[in-house]
Amino acid sequence: MPTPRGGAEGVVPGPRRAARTVSVARFLGTTRAEGPGERTAIWVQGCAIRCPGCFNPHLWSFRGGEQVTPAELVGRVLDAGTEGLTLLGGEPFDQAAPLAEVAAGVRDAGRSVMTFTGYTRAQLAAAVDAGRDDVAALLAATDLLVAGPFDADRIDTRRPWMGSTNQEFVLLSDRFPEMLTGLTGCPDRVEVTVDTAGRIEVNGWAEVDILDELLATVGRRPGRRDR
Repeated sequence: MPTPRGGAEGVVPGPRRAARTVSVARFLGTTRAEGPGERTAIWVQGCAIRCPGCFNPHLWSFRGGEQVTPAELVGRVLDAGTEGLTLLGGEPFDQAAPLAEVAAGVRDAGRSVMTFTGYTRAQLAAAVDAGRDDVAALLAATDLLVAGPFDADRIDTRRPWMGSTNQEFVLLSDRFPEMLTGLTGCPDRVEVTVDTAGRIEVNGWAEVDILDELLATVGRRPGRRDR
């Protein structure tokens, strides 16, 4: 398992300043490929973990991204009218303070929050014990956590939304107990969007060979995958 850069095991690295904005790499208003039901997905820019074989190495750098206030992001999510929000990256817990505000605002409106992280439950708990109130706040505003680093040698082909078998689902609240209902019968989905200019965006999970075959039908090879 890769150790986060610059920190001992159990400590969440990354920005600790009181950030007033979220660095957003991508905002997807509606998707059925990034969690249970119809959801809105936000990919954040920046990751201190940098797992080998990561699908999104272009999201490692903390430079770039659209700087958006938590209030504006909450408004965008609620305007999308979906069942809830999924946070991905990049690494959401490297921007825990502003994302905790986003997640809390979404939940206050009666929507669910699902958060993906490359950190383990033990690392997040150690960070909270070390005084990371921002990490504690994002955990408190998350209903379903997907925890653990991506391991390219342990690809998960059975569970939806997971990259590797070491990762785990953690239900953090009882507000939306149905979020894990029928989990084993829910297949992975891949969404391919082609806009009027011919640009292709892919989100969801599939093995590289399957993506190559799929995108060959639209005359392009995959330029990016999200998750």
